[in-house]
Amino acid sequence: MPPAVVLKAVLLINILAMAFLAVFYLRRRQLGWAAYCFWGLLAIVLPVLGPFLVIASRPGRWRAL
Repeated sequence: MPPAVVLKAVLLINILAMAFLAVFYLRRRQLGWAAYCFWGLLAIVLPVLGPFLVIASRPGRWRAL
C-alpha cells in the first residue's frame, strides 16, 4: 500500500474518532434541542477544529446519567 493511502486512512479515522468524542461529550451535557444541533453540526462541519471547540467551550450544564 502506498504511504499516501495509509496517511489518508489514518487521518480519516482520526477525524471520525474526534467527531464521535465530541458527540459523546455533548450527550453528557444538558442542552436544548437547538443548541445540541448547533454544537453537533459544529463538531461535524469543522472536521479538525470542531470537536476541540465543542469540548473546550463546555456548552450547557453537566448532566449526570
